Amino acid sequence: MKSRPSYWFKQALETEVSSQSLPLKGQIDADIAVVGGGYTGLWSAILIKQQAPEKKVVILEKGLCGSGASGANGGCMLTWSTKFPTLKRLFGEQQAAWLVQQSEQAIYEIDEFCRDKRIDAELCLNGTYYTATNSAQQGTMAPVISELKKHNINSWSKCRDQDIAELAGSQQHVEGYFSPAAASVQPALLVRGLRRVALEIGVEIYEHTPMTKLDFGQPATVHTPLGKVSAKKVVLALNAWMVEHFKQFKRSIVVVSSDMVITKPIPELLKKHGPKQGATVVDSRIFVHYYRDTKDGRIMLGKGGNHFSFGNKVDPMFNRQTRYLDLLSQSFQKLFPQLKVGEFAYSWTGGSDRSATGLPFFGNLQEQQNIVYGFGYSGNGVAQTRIGGKILSSMALDLDNEWTQCGLAKGPLGTFPPEPFRWMGAMLVRNAVRRKEAAEDREEPPLILDKWLAKLAGAAGKADKM
Repeated sequence: MKSRPSYWFKQALETEVSSQSLPLKGQIDADIAVVGGGYTGLWSAILIKQQAPEKKVVILEKGLCGSGASGANGGCMLTWSTKFPTLKRLFGEQQAAWLVQQSEQAIYEIDEFCRDKRIDAELCLNGTYYTATNSAQQGTMAPVISELKKHNINSWSKCRDQDIAELAGSQQHVEGYFSPAAASVQPALLVRGLRRVALEIGVEIYEHTPMTKLDFGQPATVHTPLGKVSAKKVVLALNAWMVEHFKQFKRSIVVVSSDMVITKPIPELLKKHGPKQGATVVDSRIFVHYYRDTKDGRIMLGKGGNHFSFGNKVDPMFNRQTRYLDLLSQSFQKLFPQLKVGEFAYSWTGGSDRSATGLPFFGNLQEQQNIVYGFGYSGNGVAQTRIGGKILSSMALDLDNEWTQCGLAKGPLGTFPPEPFRWMGAMLVRNAVRRKEAAEDREEPPLILDKWLAKLAGAAGKADKM
């Protein structure tokens, strides 16, 4: 299949004035080597430099910074507030409440960082709508909000039922809640902006430089095709590609696609019929629909939980036109018949590293105190990668603080079955979810077996928002 980068990444590269991209050649030394030039790697490097400017920090990226999930996601900056029940079950009430607060604070910190560093990432701090599109979905958010209110951390307010369709830009919505603690962003412009800032503060970045081998020791050695880095500390920020380098994580994640389409500019139609400008919209499906408008008057629609990769192969998920164009077209026409969109300007797909908990995890690689890692954002990482950067930078600097002690910094907290059972189970559950939700859209009772199998998906699809 012909290479096809995400719409966002293609647009970002076209707007860059100059961007020197050099591979590593020869051997160099570093205090800290960061492997991976996406959001997690860049935030980690920037935060390390801000706290310890004397450190020599090097980033190694196998392609261009942001050419993976960081530049291919839907650009919905959401929080962990809807995950409070999961956080509470895993870490207790106090830690769960703190993580929800930190995830909301991250939204505002990224907005402030972009303004301070002059990153024009089209970031729009206009909140998000969490909606129901049929009667089966109605009421599912209420218990979560009750818990959030109980701990005085609730940012959600219920929209009037008669208003939600207009606010969210679709008559399919019958119930909705709004939170101001969310934003939309052009994700590739954000990651390329982080790259520029990292370079400006003294981080060395080598692109087209994949890690081929990692030798343990003090220092550790990161090998690349044309060179190597001897580093006192190594930060592995490889996202789903971790499983291709370190087989012990093969059962820690499932690689699942999120597929996206974007229209041609239709600003006048969006003014009349579209969602609130700059807001994101997410429905209550297990494998969610998510959408938002853009600065130039387009609308982007994505859907999670479509393709599950056998053996967790990652590369087939990226730089491809979506194989689910018909499915997305049907969803778009159902949501937005008033926009009369006959065809899309662009479509693409991206991979999400879904963990067993739906949350990222961080730790030391094979008990090596000088090698740390973090991944598993489960499709909800645009803002949460800043939290990941706080955890990894603290670990790399040997700090004893709230980040190194938090519940997320204890490695993976669950596993999936081995292949082929993982893939077979994923297909069984995915198809049951599709049948269940199709029946609910028709306002019909789903089959009991489909309802039971859909429960196995848990929060998996709800995380696949990208």
